[in-house]
Amino acid sequence: MENDKEKETAEFYERLKVELDNSNTWPAEYLYKFIMPSVNDNVERVEKAFDNLGAVIKTTKSKTGKFTSVSVDVTMHSAEQVISKYKEVSTIEGIVSL
Repeated sequence: MENDKEKETAEFYERLKVELDNSNTWPAEYLYKFIMPSVNDNVERVEKAFDNLGAVIKTTKSKTGKFTSVSVDVTMHSAEQVISKYKEVSTIEGIVSL
């Protein structure tokens, strides 16, 4: 069961890499969008992942304050770099990439 999930994830990232390479000339501006529970240090962990990259980060809390959306506008140098950041933040509990 776990291997199926890992295989699906690997296939997803491979498709994403192809799509990114087909639609961008690197380096390129890339907009990440995430939503996550407003708990612990979730937002700070996303911000730290993009530290020193010149990213413009905007956060918005939901009406109830239970969730926070984070938009990260940053210049990336390759599809591999884009995917690497997705993998890095995927370890944050409850995060959803939009």
